[in-house]
Amino acid sequence: MSEIPKDHPRYASLMTREKIVEGVELGITSQQGLVAQGRGECFDYLIGEQTTDSALMAEKVAVAMLLLAEHPVLSVNGNAAALVPDSLVRLSEATGALLEVNLFHRTEGRVNRIIEHLKTNGASEVLGSRADARLDLQHSRGIVDSEGIYNADVVLVPLEDGDRCQALVDMGKRVITIDLNPLSRTSRTATVTIVDNVIRAVENMISLSHEMKGLDEAELRTLVEGHDNSHTLSDAVRQMIRKLEELSGL
Repeated sequence: MSEIPKDHPRYASLMTREKIVEGVELGITSQQGLVAQGRGECFDYLIGEQTTDSALMAEKVAVAMLLLAEHPVLSVNGNAAALVPDSLVRLSEATGALLEVNLFHRTEGRVNRIIEHLKTNGASEVLGSRADARLDLQHSRGIVDSEGIYNADVVLVPLEDGDRCQALVDMGKRVITIDLNPLSRTSRTATVTIVDNVIRAVENMISLSHEMKGLDEAELRTLVEGHDNSHTLSDAVRQMIRKLEELSGL
């Protein structure tokens, strides 16, 4: 990993890039993941590189949904494994959700490397190597574990592509996504969209999980049922417009 001085004004952003590059070198992240990271970074800049109030509320709703779920699953792709492996393990432990590796550019080698990477970061069990079920998709993201994503009632899909999100929703699952682009197919299709950097979002959700475990089921259900995902997306767009106006001096 490159040596980046901590007083560099873009330190956090540059360190995130380095994690993705390291993921490629380790064989857990695809080269296409580099492009995806750059796109997300642009949107993060437009929300001020901070967790907005509406994003924090979406994170709270997402945690409530995971805590209420009978069979929650956290889906892990190459970028997520590179950026937040330890955080995903801790979120899994805090919510009781299973971890499952799911990849668009799938090879058995990559799947196994990500599984081992998550175990190195504290996971005791990670699904994904047993490809015994399939979603209604023609590409490799349709390959899933029958005891994981296929039978889940709630699925967290950070850094997702839109067609799998749609396929999961069509199966009647509640889908939580972490997507910095509020205009993407995934953001508009998911049950709950968290417009936040995955590094901030997962850490926030871990803290919220510990705080919310004391709430009764009725309180959790009130949070979930009162959520309006279109409001979250609209607020994110307004935040970006305000940032652009501020930068342009309008």
